[in-house]
Amino acid sequence: MTRHITRTSSSATEPTAGPAPALRFSVPLSATRRGARLARLLAVEQLRSWELPFAPARLIVAELAANAVLHGRVPGRNFRLTLAVLPPATLRIEVADARSERLPVRTSAVEIPAESGYGLLLVGELADRWGVEDGPVPCKTVWAEIDLGARR
Repeated sequence: MTRHITRTSSSATEPTAGPAPALRFSVPLSATRRGARLARLLAVEQLRSWELPFAPARLIVAELAANAVLHGRVPGRNFRLTLAVLPPATLRIEVADARSERLPVRTSAVEIPAESGYGLLLVGELADRWGVEDGPVPCKTVWAEIDLGARR
């Protein structure tokens, strides 16, 4: 059974619910394969500069950026990658694309075609939490959070 994700339950680490991030990086990227690759490379370099582990964040960024390019692309519009470290020790990864009407669908491994569709299952396994939020208008933002406390 599939269902659309419209909003996750509130979390203490959502930017609107808590203090400002201790560290923040945000960049617009072209909605192309090159932009998706650049998102992964920039994320790794930013995490290195913050002296944070880049695994599994690198894979999560790669999947979310690839989905933004494949499913969220609007000609002439960019997608945005944002990384933020939220207190006490959470890395939040956000990818906003211009297709707010195309929400990801949560599926199980049984429901997915053999050759594609495993990206969000991978994100679900690697992240401690993930979901989708409306906005900023006219976009949607797919986010994932990784608790850093046990990983540092």
